[in-house]
Amino acid sequence: MIKVIKHNIHLFLTAIMFLTRIPVPKNLPHSDAHLQGSARYFSWVGIAVGAVAGIVFLIVHSFFSTALAIILSMVTTLIITGAFHEDGLADCFDAFGGGWSKDKILTIMKDSRLGTYGVIGLLVSLSLKYTLLLDLSSATSAVEMIFILITAHAFSRMMAVTVMQQLNYVQDIDISKSKPLANQRLKLNEVITVTLGAAVPLTALLFYCTPQSLISNPSAVVKIPYRLCLLLAPALFLRYLAVRFFNKWIGGYTGDCLGATQQICEIGFYIGCLLLWKSI
Repeated sequence: MIKVIKHNIHLFLTAIMFLTRIPVPKNLPHSDAHLQGSARYFSWVGIAVGAVAGIVFLIVHSFFSTALAIILSMVTTLIITGAFHEDGLADCFDAFGGGWSKDKILTIMKDSRLGTYGVIGLLVSLSLKYTLLLDLSSATSAVEMIFILITAHAFSRMMAVTVMQQLNYVQDIDISKSKPLANQRLKLNEVITVTLGAAVPLTALLFYCTPQSLISNPSAVVKIPYRLCLLLAPALFLRYLAVRFFNKWIGGYTGDCLGATQQICEIGFYIGCLLLWKSI
């Protein structure tokens, strides 16, 4: 039992090391197997990132304007993750915007230089996040914003893992940093773990943070399916479009596609939150 717990702690720390800039123990065991297994904790890393972003928002919001709190919260996530997912989004915009064949798209995607399409993609993405969070802040409390940020980061990272489960990896895995993640799909217990990482904050958001708490108003339980659909529909729809687009043009996914999926689904989740809060 202790051995199993220790192994899972190592996997979680490996996920933190892969997805963020948060320091981990230098003597942490590292192997392709550890990286492959760490995918089950991607959503849990999202919880950690979202929690830090939410705390920064709450502290800054207590002393300064909401706009500044949102900007510093966004900057915090960029620092924590090293703009890991934003880099994938920018590479995807450059590749799919400038390439007209599978080989050309993959070649551009491997280029570390940032092009016009990538800059535009980042500007649009960051602007959408800021605007959506600003609108949400006017409809929710500061504490509710923390729940929203935590859930958004956890859910969007789970969505990236689902792409790994659905599509085939198409880049030359022998030269890719994502090679271990592309070797095989997650097992059932690993899928359950990554799903729980998104389900736990999502449940808290639905039962505690939505207007007219479902706990204090039992008759509102019948509205749970409606609220859940309204909350997740935009992100799931954007994920569907992204997967269809990736499969059409390159026949699968790359590591950059996973980063783009996380960013797109995070934006979609904020849209869903705004729809939910505005409709009730």
